[in-house]
Amino acid sequence: MKIDNIKQPSECISMSDIRGEIDYLDESIIKLIGIRYEYVMEASKYKTSESNVRAPERFEELLIQRRGWAVKEGLNPDVIEKLYRGLINYFIDEEMVKWRAENKK
Repeated sequence: MKIDNIKQPSECISMSDIRGEIDYLDESIIKLIGIRYEYVMEASKYKTSESNVRAPERFEELLIQRRGWAVKEGLNPDVIEKLYRGLINYFIDEEMVKWRAENKK
């Protein structure tokens, strides 16, 4: 995958270049996670129960899919699963708080 506005690793000529590109990528990843968070929060209004928020089947399917993407990119699928498991559990907890607040009886 080519990302615009960054140097490719082979184009870096110093550690400063490499660190700058890594910082840029990390900031971009965090911004994208923030956008993902917004989608998760928006999804809460379409869910009709706490079990729909937790969606354990979807959670497991998602992890399997991310593991496959990791393998495709030459990454360790166990590491990617651990990363996503933590991220998604955090998002589910946040969505649950929002869902409960919006669905008080």
